[in-house]
This record gives sequence, C-alpha cells and structure tokens, in this order.
Amino acid sequence: MTEPRAESRVALITGSSSGIGAGIARGLAAAGIRVVLNSARSESAGKALAAELPEAVYVRGDVADAADARRIVRTAIDAYGRLDILVNNAGVTRFIPLGDLDAADADAWREIFEVNVVGTWQMITAATPHLRESAAANGSGAASIINISSVSATRALGSSVPYAVSKAAVNHMTRLLASQLGPAVRVNAIAPGLIDTPWYEGEDQVWESSREWITENTPLHRVGTPDDVAGAALYLVDAAYTTGDVLTVDGGRHIV
Repeated sequence: MTEPRAESRVALITGSSSGIGAGIARGLAAAGIRVVLNSARSESAGKALAAELPEAVYVRGDVADAADARRIVRTAIDAYGRLDILVNNAGVTRFIPLGDLDAADADAWREIFEVNVVGTWQMITAATPHLRESAAANGSGAASIINISSVSATRALGSSVPYAVSKAAVNHMTRLLASQLGPAVRVNAIAPGLIDTPWYEGEDQVWESSREWITENTPLHRVGTPDDVAGAALYLVDAAYTTGDVLTVDGGRHIV
C-alpha cells in the first residue's frame, strides 16, 4: 500500500540514472516515496527517469565535490521541504586484475576513494541535519541512510583492489555512523554480488566469466538484478529496529 502523497517521505538516491540506483529509485517510487535522482554524468538518462516517476526530480552533481554534495541535498530540500532517506549509490571502479599491483597506481586509488568513500561521507554530512529534522518530526529511526557496498568488501574478489578496499571502508563507515547517529537516524548498507547492470559495459570477458561461475555454483543459480537490490533497500527503509547492518544480496555467493 502506498503512502498518501501529502505525507510521503522523500528519498535522495545518488548515482541513480541507471543500474542499481535507477532500480532503487523505481522501487521506492512504487512504494509511494518521492525520489530525487542524481548522477555526475548521464543527465539525459536521469531526466528521462525523473519524467517517468511520479513527483521525481533530477539534479546533476558529483558527490566527490563538496559543494556539489551540498547542492544535491539542497535541491531535495528546495523541492520537497524535507529529506527522510539517503541512498549512497554513486560509485566508480577500474577493472584491474587483483594481482596487477603496478596498474593499481595512486591515481586509481584516489579516483575510486574520492567517489566511493569521500563522496559518501560528504553526502552524509550534508544530509544529516535534514535527516535529524525528519526524525524529530516523525520519530527516532524514521530517517535512514543506506550505503551501497559490495561483497568484495569482505571477500578476496572484486573489480580491483582499490575498489574492494573502498567498499570495506564504506562498511566500517556504516557501522561507525550507526553508533553515532542513533537513535535519530539509522545507518545500514547493502552489499550486492554480481548484478546485471551497465557497470560491466566494455568488460565483456569479465562479465561472462563471472556470470557463468555464479549461475553454475551459487545456491540461486542466477545473477542479480537491480530489482533485487531495490527490494533490500525497501526492507531497510522500514526496518525500524535495524541499524549498523550490512545486508548481503548475492544469491548465496558468500556461502560458497
């Protein structure tokens, strides 16, 4: 059952012009939550998705830029006067074999950490005052932050060492902030496994070998979809007694 529009919550989803972010935006909108979409590029795709969803707005901005992060949050407040949910989905990687230490140079580390870790932090610090206002108006735990992590944060796998380490940092940031922002704001993360998105565009060999292994060896025998991650986000949005958790969405890959 959807919420009455006059009372419906507002969610800001970074990196939501396609893939997992777009799936989460669609899922939250279907549940009656108003959404603010964002991307650093892909402006036309972001605007098209905003036009598709009820009462959605789009704002272009790079979460790695502190001024942009504040402006993205301000767009949500200017549009709706409130912010209840922040989903930190924006992320980047470089596809570098884990054993290729030379290719994982300082530039790769800086690029990945600036978006995946610093960008996540900047969005949280910009949004937290407004999330606390939501909690004050609607009850402790009503506001929440969901960080999109990865199974590579806890396993010796992933698109590159810098990417996997960045997601391990996101997991620990999630737990640290859950301890500090409660009881007003809940902070959780989702760790997806292999999800069928444009993330692997141009990396056909990586995608096919990973997909083949997943479908043959994991309990659910398939790769994931953005809808699978959206379902986890919907759960965490309303899981009033859950904070500091990292919810794995990988079809059972982590137990194999």
